[in-house]
Amino acid sequence: MSAPPPRPLPPILRDKHPEAASAFTPQSLLREARRQRRIPDAPVPEVCILDPDGDVVRHLRAAGRARPVEGWACYHSAMDRFEQGGRAFGIVGCAVGAPYAVLVAEQMFASGCRLLISITSSGQITALRPPPYFILIERALRDEGTSYHYLPAGDFAQADPALVASVGAGLAEVGEPIERGATWTTDAPYRETAEAIAAARAAGLLAVEMEAAALYAFAAARRRAVLCFAHVTNRMGQAGDFEKGEADGAPTSLALAQAVAEAWERSRAPRPG
Repeated sequence: MSAPPPRPLPPILRDKHPEAASAFTPQSLLREARRQRRIPDAPVPEVCILDPDGDVVRHLRAAGRARPVEGWACYHSAMDRFEQGGRAFGIVGCAVGAPYAVLVAEQMFASGCRLLISITSSGQITALRPPPYFILIERALRDEGTSYHYLPAGDFAQADPALVASVGAGLAEVGEPIERGATWTTDAPYRETAEAIAAARAAGLLAVEMEAAALYAFAAARRRAVLCFAHVTNRMGQAGDFEKGEADGAPTSLALAQAVAEAWERSRAPRPG
């Protein structure tokens, strides 16, 4: 008997050509948005934050610390500017999920961003301690679709090891321990079955979130500086979950972003001699 014909690849793995240039670029979208809306061509802050829950943005606005970034020309989001530790940051709230997070990230870097920090709520897979706590995501399981448009197929997307190393010492300045390890990035949070959770735990994954694998694939393909943190806030919706701490975790998230930005800046400074 002849062997059955090979099964075709699913569409997510077909005709991607991640090494090829895109016909549609963030630069072209931003150009047209500026033209249509009469937005000045001015750079955004060098360090930007993705705040998928929006709690940090709401905290900054309520405290009178946030102002709109006039040069932000994205059709789909608003960017605020604020000061922390004497440094200007740009922040976009509620960019939930891999496709939206990378859409915004592309436009941030096309607008002058040089370091992007993502701080996203996540569900506990491996119990390191009671939530809430933070994890520096070193690699993320690619159980979403966006990363396959940026990198060839593979199980994980990795953080840049040099970038991780450059901020390591600075994380001690946050005032609480920051765990490190791997997470599971999913596109379907309400399909986190007991079987999938057990498999993730057996693979050594620490938490589940919705953006990191895609952001790291984008960063690797475009050679951009991106660091993703999981703010473990829940145990899959058990009673008493989703408590993030003081002001919904905003002060600690801001301290984390400041420590990362300062360590990144130190790593780029020329060494004497």
